Amino acid sequence: MLALGVVLLILGYLFAVPILWTLGIIAVVIGAVLWFIDETEYHLMRRRYWY
Repeated sequence: MLALGVVLLILGYLFAVPILWTLGIIAVVIGAVLWFIDETEYHLMRRRYWY
């Protein structure tokens, strides 16, 4: 999601298309939030034993 957002930001900037710029910002923010949740849940919610 982060990579898609960065690509959209670059394309939106190069071709001067505001909708790509907006979608890129949204994708980067969502990707960063998902990445943060994934990283923190791994350390906080992991189980020591799987029964």
